[in-house]
Amino acid sequence: MMQQYQILVVEDEQSLAQTIALNLQLENYKVLLATAGQQALDLFKTNSHVINLVLLDVMLPEINGFDLCKAFKKIGPSVPIIFLTAKNQISDKIEGLKLGADDYITKPFDLEELLLRVSNLIKRTQKETIAVFNFNNCSINFETFEIKDIYGASSTLSKREIGLLKLLTEHENKVISRDEIIEKLWDLNENASSRTIDNYILNFRKYFEANPKEPVHFHSIRGVGYKFIA
Repeated sequence: MMQQYQILVVEDEQSLAQTIALNLQLENYKVLLATAGQQALDLFKTNSHVINLVLLDVMLPEINGFDLCKAFKKIGPSVPIIFLTAKNQISDKIEGLKLGADDYITKPFDLEELLLRVSNLIKRTQKETIAVFNFNNCSINFETFEIKDIYGASSTLSKREIGLLKLLTEHENKVISRDEIIEKLWDLNENASSRTIDNYILNFRKYFEANPKEPVHFHSIRGVGYKFIA
C-alpha cells in the first residue's frame, strides 16, 4: 500500500485554504487545516511526529508565519516548510529561508506548480530524514544515535538503546512482548532479562517524559511487554 503523507495547511483565507486542501486530498495526501496561528501551533505540537510537510502563510491572526516557523523548527526540526504568501519582497523571502523554510511560493500561484513542489520536497526530505523520529519536542536520530530530550538537551545513546527505541517507535500504539525484544536485540549467547529492558525503559522516561513516574509515552504492560505512544 502506498504511504499516505500528511500535510499541515496554515492559511487564513478560508476559500483558498479549502481549495488547497481539496487538491492535496485529490493527490492522496491527508490534510490538517488551520486558519489561525495558535490553532496551527496546537495542531503541530500534537501531530509533529506524523506531519510530513507544512504549507505556511505569513500573514496570520494571533501568531505570524515567521514566528510559527521558529516554533515548528524547535518542535519538529526535520519537518519541511513551504511559505505560501502574498509577500513577495526579497527581504521577506530571505527571512523565511533563514528561519529554516525549504521553499517560498508567492500568491497568486499555479496549483499544479504547488503540487509538484510539495511532491518533490516530500520525496527529497523523506530520503534525508527517514532516520529521525520526532515527538513531543523530542527527537531520535537512528543513524547518529543522538537524541534530544524533553529539556532540549542532546545525548548519545548506545546501539542497543537506539535499537529498542526504533523497535518501539516502529510499533507505535502496539504492545511488544519482552521475548520479541530479546529475540530481536540480543544474541542467543547473551544474557538478557526483563530487568534489563525495564532499566532501559526507566532511562527513556528520564529522557523523554515530563514526569517519569507518570509516563505518557513509554508504558510497561504488566506480564506482557512494553508500548510506545507518541
